[in-house]
Formats: sequence, C-alpha cells, structure tokens
Amino acid sequence: MKHLKAFLQLIRWPNLVFIVIAQGLFQWAVILPVYEHAQVPANLAGANLRWLMLASVCIAAAGNIINDYFDLNIDRVNKPEKVVIDKFVRRSWAIIWHLLLSGIGIGISFYLDTTSSIALLGWANTMCVVLLFVYSITLKKKLLIGNIVISLLTAWVILVVPFAESSQLLRQSALDVQKITRLSLLYGAFAFIISLIREVVKDIEDIDGDRRYGCKTMPIVWGIQASKIFTATWLVMLITTLIAVQLYVLTFGWWLSALYCVVAIIIPCLQSLMQLKRAFSPNDFHALSSRIKLVMLTGILSMMFFRWYVSDVLFM
Repeated sequence: MKHLKAFLQLIRWPNLVFIVIAQGLFQWAVILPVYEHAQVPANLAGANLRWLMLASVCIAAAGNIINDYFDLNIDRVNKPEKVVIDKFVRRSWAIIWHLLLSGIGIGISFYLDTTSSIALLGWANTMCVVLLFVYSITLKKKLLIGNIVISLLTAWVILVVPFAESSQLLRQSALDVQKITRLSLLYGAFAFIISLIREVVKDIEDIDGDRRYGCKTMPIVWGIQASKIFTATWLVMLITTLIAVQLYVLTFGWWLSALYCVVAIIIPCLQSLMQLKRAFSPNDFHALSSRIKLVMLTGILSMMFFRWYVSDVLFM
C-alpha cells in the first residue's frame, strides 16, 4: 500500500483526474451539443473518448515520472519529503514505467488513427512525449521556454478533443465549426495562461534548489520581484478577459453561468493577485500555487454551463 501511494504521488494522480474531467466535459458539454443538433456522429463517440483519455493520462503520467527522474537532486533540496524515486521506486523502474506509459499512450493514439476517422493523433501525441522528455532534460532549466512548453501542453489537453474531431468538422457542413473553434480557443487560452502563471509561481517557490543546480529560470535570471510583476500582468490580463466574457454571456441571460464564473474563477483570481503581492517565502508561493490549481479546476467545471444553456449555445 505504501508503494502504491508513492507511485500515485509520482504520477501526480490529481493532475490526471483533471485531464479526464477536462476532456470528458469538453466533449460532453461543448462538442456533443453541436453534433447532436446537426445529427452528425462524433469521432469520439463511445469507447473512442475513453481511449483518448487513457492515452492522455498515460502520456502525462510518463512525463511526470521522467520529470521527477531528472529533477531528483533539485527535489531533494526543494521538497525532500515528496521525493519518491530512490526512496520507494528505483531509478531503473522509473525509466521502465516512463517508457511503458509513453508507449501505451502513443500506441492508443495510433490505434485511434487506424480504427476511426481520427487523423494524425498518433504523431501529435508522439510530439507531446518528445517535448515532455526534452523539457525534463533541458528546457525546464531555461528562461521561460520550459514554462511556455508546459503551458502549451496544458492547452493541448483541451485542444486535442477538437483536434480529434477535426476530420468531421472539415467534412460535415452541417456542423457549426465556428462555435466549436471559439470555445476551443477560449478554453485553450485559459489553460495556457493559468498554467503559465502557475509555472512561474512554482519556479519562484523552487528557486533555492534550481539555483544550486544551475537552472536559469525566471526568478533566478530576472529576480523574484520581476517574476512577480510578470505573473501579476498575466493575472490582470486573465481577469480582464474573464470579465469581458461574462459581460458578453449576460447578453444571452446566462446569469447563473456569470455568477459561477465571478464567484469561482474571477474572485479567486483577484485573491491570487493579492496573495502574490504578499508572498515572500516558499510556503507563501506554494499556497499560491495551490490556489491557482483550484482556479484551473473551477475553470474546467465551467464547461458544464454550455450544456446547461444548450439551446442558447447552438443559436447564439
């Protein structure tokens, strides 16, 4: 049981649950209403969606393992109590699990390519595996590049769903492609920005270990204060955009949706902004990172309202 708990910690199981929720909700609340209205079958119908989720979970878990493998020395400084590799899981087994899970994720992706109308998913997810590996070896130690890569991959968790449906979207004229495109870009941009904010906050939290092992992350190169200003700028941009979106949806009478977004997303973002201003210690930045992660979850859950207001979504 102790080793199972350690393995689940190694693969960061809560993040994997986020992936399943995000992809499942996006398909159910955003994609399917448009398809059902046009009476067009979805590529990710039935088992195909579950296969996509499994592929995404395996690739993300493999990425988490290889990241911890190469971060072992840094983690012994920044968070020794959370180190799993060499304590509960041997290094050799970490590599084996990384290769196995990556192989399963890529294999499932190519399987979906060959057994359905989905195209190029195998190659796209292979690129994700390569990026995660290169990120773990070198990119995460470089100024901003690693943060951008992880943020793009976080956005891909959402965007892979419409990507898998792209063959139908391009072929079926009855589908409202613009609506799916707008919502895909909206949630993809949200995932990118909130992930970028959190990645910089985590870099500030981990500055001691990163500096000791020669990393060139933003707080090390620019300083903590400049990194806080960078993070605050993105937070303000996110808050401003979210307010604009709520003002737009209120024109359709989406009062419940707007109320949810204000209470569960915008206010926590404002609180994060205030918390960022007061943060100085690693514990402060860890607490801020946890709050931002909660905002990621509430942002994902907001997709439910597109199913709730299904008739307005289809005809707005």
